[in-house]
Amino acid sequence: MQNSFPIRLERALSKLYTAFNEQTLNPECCKQCAAGNIADHKDAWKHFSDSHGSLELNYVGKVHEIMGRKINGYLPSELLHIERIFLQSCGYQVPLHKNNSAIKTPKNTEMLYEGLSGVISYLCALDGVANVMDITRVFEEVLERSSVLEV
Repeated sequence: MQNSFPIRLERALSKLYTAFNEQTLNPECCKQCAAGNIADHKDAWKHFSDSHGSLELNYVGKVHEIMGRKINGYLPSELLHIERIFLQSCGYQVPLHKNNSAIKTPKNTEMLYEGLSGVISYLCALDGVANVMDITRVFEEVLERSSVLEV
């Protein structure tokens, strides 16, 4: 069964999956973090807020938001939420600040997987799609098929 996803979600998932598998996902780099990957490895999204991990739009972010400008389908506020969720799911204290404790291994695979899972869950919810990371759905489909075969 093929799922139909909104194009922005499909592209975002593809970019994040590629970054994770190529080990180029990096929460401390504005071009390699979740929002940076979605924004094609550009840092334009970071100018929407004054602090990495903050949800508060600055003047530039507010102007872009009001004008409906998007980066690869995502409004400034959505990109800030994506990044905040990624950082928090990776275990960072947000917003990032030099006085906050640093993560010793920012490219730890398990930590990045947790960050990626959090972001994917948010992206799916944002577009009204069932969470593609929810493995229980796969088991439910298998059980459904097996119960049909038993009849």
